[in-house]
Amino acid sequence: MVNAGKQLITGLGVLLLSLVLSVSCYAMDFPDEVEIDSLANLYEGVVFDHAMHVDATENCADCHHHTTGTGVSDEYCAKCHEGDVEMDTVSCQDCHSADPLSPENLHNPAPGYIYHDDKPNLKAAYHLKCLGCHNEVDGPTGCEDCHAKTEAGDKFYHSGEFAPAEDASHGEHE
Repeated sequence: MVNAGKQLITGLGVLLLSLVLSVSCYAMDFPDEVEIDSLANLYEGVVFDHAMHVDATENCADCHHHTTGTGVSDEYCAKCHEGDVEMDTVSCQDCHSADPLSPENLHNPAPGYIYHDDKPNLKAAYHLKCLGCHNEVDGPTGCEDCHAKTEAGDKFYHSGEFAPAEDASHGEHE
């Protein structure tokens, strides 16, 4: 009978340990890298080291607002969003439009989001979050620190192979 009791306690212990480990592993389930390329046109997409940023922040809401169920981090948003309700998504582009002035966005706001006409577009949302934090921690803030120009970007900015040829006579004053 003593062996049956030890086996039961051992079995319950293993079950409890398995449950704890599975919950903690689930909570830590995130991609190590994310490629942010939804706006890639003039610049290449950014390969974002998500794992490093997870280690550098206190909680997911530092970047993902209140989408992770951790409460509203932006006091402006807290005016309407008081709770700590977890959203269905944490992707920036699911809430911030790349083209907020498109007819579909202006005339058909997503249900429950009719008061988000002042919400920044996707590019602004990325830059507000990224550059704000990068300025605080002395991270990279130059455009090409994170973004490599595409051929279209070089053409648009008259750089790279599309840079104007230097005129030797312009370099010196007469």
